[in-house]
Amino acid sequence: MADFIHHLLFGIYPYIALAVLAVGSVIRYDREPYSWRAGSSQLLRRKQLIVGSVLFHLGVLMIFAGHVVGLLTPIAVFDALGVSHSAKQLLAIVAGGFAGLLGITGATMLIHRRFFDPRVRAASSFADNMIILLLWAQLALGLGTIPLSLQHLDGHEMVKFMTWAQGIFTFRSGAADQIRDAALVFKLHLFMGLTILLLFPFTRLVHMLSAPVRYVWRPGYQVVRSRKLAS
Repeated sequence: MADFIHHLLFGIYPYIALAVLAVGSVIRYDREPYSWRAGSSQLLRRKQLIVGSVLFHLGVLMIFAGHVVGLLTPIAVFDALGVSHSAKQLLAIVAGGFAGLLGITGATMLIHRRFFDPRVRAASSFADNMIILLLWAQLALGLGTIPLSLQHLDGHEMVKFMTWAQGIFTFRSGAADQIRDAALVFKLHLFMGLTILLLFPFTRLVHMLSAPVRYVWRPGYQVVRSRKLAS
């Protein structure tokens, strides 16, 4: 039974999450283009929003880039560049720890603002509240992996997760077996990350995929500038 649950969570669930992420994002953009944004509440307690948002977004973007490069770059590439597994492990701990602290500090400020300011709380939806709490929990789990990672500075544990991730993206059978003996905190971190990807198309997170380039060829939009900028 335990083997079945493990295979379900780390061998099948990743494909469900990635499929919902891709198809759901396309459908939402096609059917609800005007919801493809993050609802703004910057007029309410603006200073805390700016500081918290900058810290949160900077930390999350650093973590995302690090995970993509660290997990999906073939091991042979690091070997060819002369980057040892231990050096990569140490870099991940230091850079990931720094980015995680930035992210969770920003997320804590945003959560405090969202739940303890009556006006912001009234303007927040259930999805807004849920996703910021999930992201905070995911950042906390990520930071919680550092003490265990420090016990495996040879990089062996990281190679397991690299092999798993690359196995999933290349549809390699038995990918889930690579992390069967991983510590619980790592598995919770992976599961939470996959769940966030699953929920991505249904939350305000979709604005991460947006860029205002569509205004170049899509007419019918009004560009508004303040008098200060216009002058």
